[in-house]
Amino acid sequence: MPELPEVETMCRGIEWIVGRRIARVSKPACEYRPISITPSVTTINKKLAGAKVERVSRLGKRVLIHAADHALILQPKMTGMVSLEDPPDLDHNRLQIDFKGWPTLQLFFWDRRGLGTVELQHEDAIEERIVNGKLGPDALTITFDIFSEKLSATSRAIKVALLDQKLLAGVGNLYASEMLHVSKIHPEKPCNKLTKLKKRLLYEVMQRVLLDAIAHEGSTLSDGTYRNALNNPGSYQNQHLVYDRANEPCPSCSLGTIRRIVQAQRSTFYCPKCQKK
Repeated sequence: MPELPEVETMCRGIEWIVGRRIARVSKPACEYRPISITPSVTTINKKLAGAKVERVSRLGKRVLIHAADHALILQPKMTGMVSLEDPPDLDHNRLQIDFKGWPTLQLFFWDRRGLGTVELQHEDAIEERIVNGKLGPDALTITFDIFSEKLSATSRAIKVALLDQKLLAGVGNLYASEMLHVSKIHPEKPCNKLTKLKKRLLYEVMQRVLLDAIAHEGSTLSDGTYRNALNNPGSYQNQHLVYDRANEPCPSCSLGTIRRIVQAQRSTFYCPKCQKK
């Protein structure tokens, strides 16, 4: 968390900066664990000050701000968020971008746990630095044939495979549990044991769940960490069927009780009645 829907919501929410020129990139004072920023903020500011923002894009779970033949890559990881409004508090504000012109516009990269990263890369280096061998096809643009081929090539549990960003970019723990529940697939089912029909169903459900979550501007969980670019909560958490609902009755079948197991050190939620192994 944040996953593809939350990061896509961030990207759409900060599109107001497109066409604006960057006045200054700075690092606010922060007493907490510093995040990784490469190169230094001073160097980033020298390269971007005065440059016009050409576009904003998403790469997996990363926000990219494109300007002056470079991309400023913001990776929120567990607790990061990108905002145009004052963040939840100023104590965990990690990076600030001020823009020229009127009305006044500022962008904040806020991260409570300090796990996020910031890096500036030349446009020509992004493929080699971020994508090649490190990031699979995006979950919203991957074709079914490639999706099916990738699943058939591994015997890992389907839930574990869905979290592998080298296999598929953008899906994380929360949405993987939701997709598998809707598809009625047990999270421990080996990928190469899935029938083509089940893979087709999972593919279609994945697209539907992610797009629906984007329409609801992502999920804001009980810790309240994730907010959209205007510092408002998402609402897809109200649509969750199994995530973080251990020991509750299954809302899909009303017969099973949602269970929590641990896979690859991450919590998985599923209904043993709906998702038979």
